[in-house]
Amino acid sequence: MNTDFHKIRRLPPYVFEQVNRTKAALRAKGADIIDLGMGNPDLPTPKHIVDKLIETARKPDVNGYSASRGIPGLRRALTDYYKRRFGVSLDKDREVIVTLGSKEGFANLAQAISAPGDVILAPDPSYPLHHFGFIIAGASIRGVPAHTPEQYLSNLGRAVKYSVPPPTAMVLCFPSNPTAAVCDLDFYKEAVKFAKKHDLWVLSDLAYNEIYFEEPTPSILQVDGAKDIAVEFTTMSKTYSRMGFVAGNEKLVGALARVKSYLDYGAYTPIQVAAVAALDGPQACVDETRAIYKARRDVLVDSFTRAGWPVPSPKASMFAWAPIPEQLRHLGSLEFALQLINEAHVAVAPGAGFGEHGDDYVRIALVENEQRIRQAGRNIRKFLASRGVKEIKPVAAAAE
Repeated sequence: MNTDFHKIRRLPPYVFEQVNRTKAALRAKGADIIDLGMGNPDLPTPKHIVDKLIETARKPDVNGYSASRGIPGLRRALTDYYKRRFGVSLDKDREVIVTLGSKEGFANLAQAISAPGDVILAPDPSYPLHHFGFIIAGASIRGVPAHTPEQYLSNLGRAVKYSVPPPTAMVLCFPSNPTAAVCDLDFYKEAVKFAKKHDLWVLSDLAYNEIYFEEPTPSILQVDGAKDIAVEFTTMSKTYSRMGFVAGNEKLVGALARVKSYLDYGAYTPIQVAAVAALDGPQACVDETRAIYKARRDVLVDSFTRAGWPVPSPKASMFAWAPIPEQLRHLGSLEFALQLINEAHVAVAPGAGFGEHGDDYVRIALVENEQRIRQAGRNIRKFLASRGVKEIKPVAAAAE
């Protein structure tokens, strides 16, 4: 029996799994690992949302199959959210679909719109599914350098020129996972203009739109004519609970709906009702979540920089994208991450897992409390000192 499956052959070993295996082995021996590797939200779901979930789950008529597109009340709540947050009007029956999460929605849409031989433009570095969702579907990826929005936009023309056959779609992701880079509305205007010129669909991942620390992040659907060619993936997992949705171009939403109708019956109805309570209810919980991530960011940047590892301060998302200290950059991101977890007991995500242009970096997730982040900084200081990297003293202390 042949076990050399074609699609599995196209998937390289999952880089993060090597760090995860090491983490599990160390914890089995009793080590206290500070896990800043996985972007797994640690904050509890707000009480009013949990209460609605429990209340609905107790009803006798909610245990059957739900609707693959999402219950009408949730799709209405999603359109209200877009109107309130972005000033964008959406048709709940044609331009919105509920997904189990943005990851599931992205993967299924990749299956719906691509075929073997298609070329897709995707940022590099970027969230792995932005590449492998299409690779699993049989398409080919042309990675475009994207440490900043400007870099991505400036390289798209060359990518189109040297792609054979011409690309059929391009991926956007801002605030970016992993780089935490943000873009403005002018960027989206240029991206829409470029996509229309080259006859490209646009898939925009907006998973971290509510985790911002300066200006609120925009939506590509705010651009005039964007709905002609674009859809946007959004998740509630970073702010409320585990749900996602796709909004925008009617044909792309319809294609996703067709695929989903064969694959699932939608999320459990009480979860969808709870999601309505999240979107329609009080939003102070989102402000609180944002404030917690901002405080963690500030502590991380300060404590890691003091340890001798200057970490750029992200403007959004729940991640920091940190260049490996220059003295250790020759190790590459995977070996650096493995040494860090083995000796400092701090887990980070190797940048190589996000694309070939990420190997000089690691991604650090803001998913531990401030005390644990400070402890990570102390552990890292010792780790770096053992390799000749000196700690950086605050300016005020140096003056004294």
